Amino acid sequence: MTQLSVIIITLNEAANIEACLKSVSFADEVVVLDGGSSDDTVDRARRLGAVVQVSPDWPGFGRQKNRALELARYPWVLSLDADERVTLELAREIRQRLADGASAAYEIPRQTQFCGRWIKHCGWTPDYVLRLFQRDSARFSEDLVHERAVSSAGVPQRLTSALLHFSYPTPAHYWRKLERYSQAWADQRFAEGRTTSMTRAGLAAVVAFLRSYIFRLGFLDGSMGFAVCVMQAQAAFGKYFALYCLNLEHDVSSPPAAH
Repeated sequence: MTQLSVIIITLNEAANIEACLKSVSFADEVVVLDGGSSDDTVDRARRLGAVVQVSPDWPGFGRQKNRALELARYPWVLSLDADERVTLELAREIRQRLADGASAAYEIPRQTQFCGRWIKHCGWTPDYVLRLFQRDSARFSEDLVHERAVSSAGVPQRLTSALLHFSYPTPAHYWRKLERYSQAWADQRFAEGRTTSMTRAGLAAVVAFLRSYIFRLGFLDGSMGFAVCVMQAQAAFGKYFALYCLNLEHDVSSPPAAH
């Protein structure tokens, strides 16, 4: 059988790590790269047999995942977040695909739960993510946030069994992630020399809501779908507003030009 490494990056994921690790007990190796948790994430992961390393100098999601990828020993890699779970059906399908060797990379359909409800539209489903690949055939983009795996082995095939995503158990989880991700997105764009305006931020929010609620059928998810679409609009506004504030701060703090 082709051997499989699972890689997971963590930071204060004590509430999630045990369920995540138990869902991948079929793997030949599980690597956890921790960012310096202040809770007992590391101890819990080690108790369940994971290979754990700690790297507290946070370089952003993309680079941290590439660090974890370098720690994997086996030919195939499954990349997970701590708030994701592999179902029994997905585990069987992964093993079958590794055995038949039909492709070097696979996208997995992901289902996301929001405040206890599975969201079936809003652009959240189907959400195909490249997570299963031959170790030497893919790397993660070096984005600070919203990183993605990029395959060098051609177009990935798609699995049919779902990966479960428990990202937002409460609204508070969403707000915390929104603030962190918006600022990281803005920091990266600012470092690239990007600028924006308040008009652009407002338009981004309107477009995000209409795309999610109307064109991606968010209204079919009822009241929770409406909430998701409003929050996606807030996320779109938030990242551009954070960049706008960085632009203003830079303008204010820049020394006057010499004459």
